[in-house]
Amino acid sequence: MSTIADLRLPAADTALATAFERAPAATFELESSVSKTRPSLWVAGVDRETAADAFAADPSVEVAELLVETESRLLYDVTFSEGASTNRLWDDLLADGGSLLEARATDGWWRVTVRYRDRDTLCNAYDRLIDRGVNADLRRVTDVTDADDHETRLTPEQQEALEAALEHGYFEIPRGISMEELAAELGISHQALSERFRRAYETLVDAELQPAGETSPLD
Repeated sequence: MSTIADLRLPAADTALATAFERAPAATFELESSVSKTRPSLWVAGVDRETAADAFAADPSVEVAELLVETESRLLYDVTFSEGASTNRLWDDLLADGGSLLEARATDGWWRVTVRYRDRDTLCNAYDRLIDRGVNADLRRVTDVTDADDHETRLTPEQQEALEAALEHGYFEIPRGISMEELAAELGISHQALSERFRRAYETLVDAELQPAGETSPLD
């Protein structure tokens, strides 16, 4: 059995606090498909100039390199300054084998979804955040039985992609493999793998997990 946790964290205590002050309308979403050594962030809701100014003003950001620009959002490779609270945040959340499934920030708050091997591991991660003074709000905790014990709603392709990602360290920080490399391992395109992940995350978090075994935080 593993445990899925949804947490809400204030940017002021964790990551990109100044960036949100400069660009309050921005939405940041972790996208780990480009670089295996640096996190990549999609930025939506603001123009290119505003996003660049926000990153430049944030003392926790050392470098923000624009990689992709679409009509609705921008993709940046981000290097955080040594000792930044952002780096410590991932250490606190993902120590002891935690896997980051999703991270999205809007209105000055981060919403993260993390998978842990059990509730004790989740409790240890939560305690680390509290001890560091992070006002962590644990919104939902779900225990998930092994695949042999329930009928999964994931497609075989989605399950294959997630299992390969776990095996090759894709969810680790820093990543053990990039999305391009993982796609090559699976013999599919980068775009196809990205779509499988998005649909799998939606199924796990929004469809399958919420109705099953939902409990109050840390009961």
